[in-house]
Amino acid sequence: MGSEMKEVDLSVSLGSLKLKNPVMTASGTFGYAREFAPYVNLQRLGAVVVKGISLEPRIGNPSPRIVETSCGMLNAIGLENVGVKRFIAEKMDSLRASNVPVIVNILGDTLDEYREIAAQLADVEGIAAIEVNISCPNVKKGGVAFGTVPEMAEAVTAAVKKQSRVPVIVKLSPNVTDITVIARAVEAGGADSVSLINTLIGMSIDSKSRRPGLANIIGGLSGPAIKPVALRMVYQTAQAVSIPVIGIGGIETVEDILEFMLAGATAVQIGTANFINPRVSEDAVEGLAQYVKEQKMGSIRELIGALVTA
Repeated sequence: MGSEMKEVDLSVSLGSLKLKNPVMTASGTFGYAREFAPYVNLQRLGAVVVKGISLEPRIGNPSPRIVETSCGMLNAIGLENVGVKRFIAEKMDSLRASNVPVIVNILGDTLDEYREIAAQLADVEGIAAIEVNISCPNVKKGGVAFGTVPEMAEAVTAAVKKQSRVPVIVKLSPNVTDITVIARAVEAGGADSVSLINTLIGMSIDSKSRRPGLANIIGGLSGPAIKPVALRMVYQTAQAVSIPVIGIGGIETVEDILEFMLAGATAVQIGTANFINPRVSEDAVEGLAQYVKEQKMGSIRELIGALVTA
């Protein structure tokens, strides 16, 4: 397969960020990458996206924090992470050594927190891009998520962009009336690309105990169940903005990736499937190379937005 990989062009560009292939890992499902190193050749991936980093460490929500649902998974981890200072001190050395583009997902409860995290990461060597999670509640605005109000989404994008020396990706929440309005707002704020979708809000109930499946009661739904929603939103967003779109949501197979790229995605992120098969992302890269070779395509980029609707 190694020789076949060299014969095909899987490279894609997210603005100034060049990737050897369109397969990335989704934040929150791949740890800090080192956890998956025994199972995956990280160098074969387009990029890895680390779990969300906040200004201060977070211990997350009480257990149970994950529950399986029909065709998916609910999680209420609570954005547990080591905080930006420990991330830089304890995680970046191994990430740099992995020889794969590293995208750092960041999150905050206020505009100032986003700005400060971006500032602290600005001079850190080995970061290829910043991904901004705007699904977080703005504590100064009554807990309204940054990603549900266009003006707030644009403001946080602009704040991070001003501090960053690398491309800024904004991860969009699906829990809105019209995702294209938010996408255009972050584009206006200076986003280099958008990734979507983040998890849908859901819940699970154990009828025997009459208790919620999650200690937090509600959580984020991911996995195959959300793929049709994600595909629709990627399709709509790709037509609404001029910046590259990264597709996320229920992606597990090569066929899934092809569908997202046809809908307009330049690259994809694989998330929940990592829990089922730790090698799924590397398998996907090999499968894409095989597909391009069999189809005698000049480049995987021929698929982007090539959906036939007439």
